[in-house]
Amino acid sequence: MDDRRRPGQGAPGGKRLPKGAPGRPRRPEPEEDPSQREESVLEGRNAVNEALRAGRTLNKVFIAAGDTDAGLRRLAALARDAGAVVVETDRRKLDAMSATGAHQGIVAVAAVKEYCTVEDILRAAREKGEAPLILICDEVSDGHNLGAMIRTGECAGVHGVIIPKRRSASLTAVVSKTSAGAVEYMPVARVPNLAAAIRELKDAGVWIYGTAADGEKSLYETDLRGPMALVIGSEGEGMRRLVTESCDFTVSIPMKGKISSLNASASAAIVLYEAVRQRLGK
Repeated sequence: MDDRRRPGQGAPGGKRLPKGAPGRPRRPEPEEDPSQREESVLEGRNAVNEALRAGRTLNKVFIAAGDTDAGLRRLAALARDAGAVVVETDRRKLDAMSATGAHQGIVAVAAVKEYCTVEDILRAAREKGEAPLILICDEVSDGHNLGAMIRTGECAGVHGVIIPKRRSASLTAVVSKTSAGAVEYMPVARVPNLAAAIRELKDAGVWIYGTAADGEKSLYETDLRGPMALVIGSEGEGMRRLVTESCDFTVSIPMKGKISSLNASASAAIVLYEAVRQRLGK
C-alpha cells in the first residue's frame, strides 16, 4: 500500500496527528491588516506636525534619507527640539511601516493617544461655556469615514466623539492620517455600550438627534441650537434599532437627486454645519 500522503492530509489510515506533532501541517495565521491596528504610529506631514503642535510625545521620527525638502527638514528639527530621536531611513522601510501607503516621507512612533470618557467630553463643553455639541458614530467601520468625521467635527467645534468598542473603526493610523491631525485635538470616548452612553448624555440634559432617510423632520426645519449629540449610523445599515429608539429626534437631509443616500462623513458634515449656522444666528 502506498503510504504517501498529500500535503495537509493526516496520518496513514485516516488517523489525525496530534497538535504540534512533526509532519502535522500548521494552519496559516490570518494576515492582519496593518491599517486596522491600534498603534502609536503617525504617518504624513499633517499628522506629525499637528502631533508636535499639540505637545504629543514622539519617541522616534523616521524621515526619508537623501534629498529632503524644506518641509521635512523643518519637521525633523521640530521633532528634535521636542526630544524625539530622528532617524533617516530608506523609503522602502517607510513603505513597510506605512499602513496608509501615503507617508509623505515621514513616519513617527508616538505615545499612544488615550481615549477619554463621556464625562470628559461634557466637561470640555462646560469649560468653554458652550452648549454641548457631540458626535456619536454608531458602528462606523470605515477608518476613512471616521477620520473625515473627526476632522469635520474639530473644524465645527464639536466637543467630542463617541464610538463603540465593538464593530467600529478605532483610532488607527488610517484614522489619524485621514483626520489630517485633527485627532490630536478631538476627545474620543470609546464605550462598551452605546445605549448606556446615550442615557448618560440624556441625564446631563443633552438631546439626541439621529440621522435617517425617513426622519421625523427635515434637517432645515429642526432646531439644533441647544445641547445636542448627533448620531451617524454605519455605512451600510444606518443606525441600529436600539440606538434609533434612544434618539429624541430623527432628522432627514433633503435629497434632490436620483441617489437616495449620502456617505456617512458627508452626512455628518452637513448636519454639523447646519448646527454651527444656527448657533451663529445666521
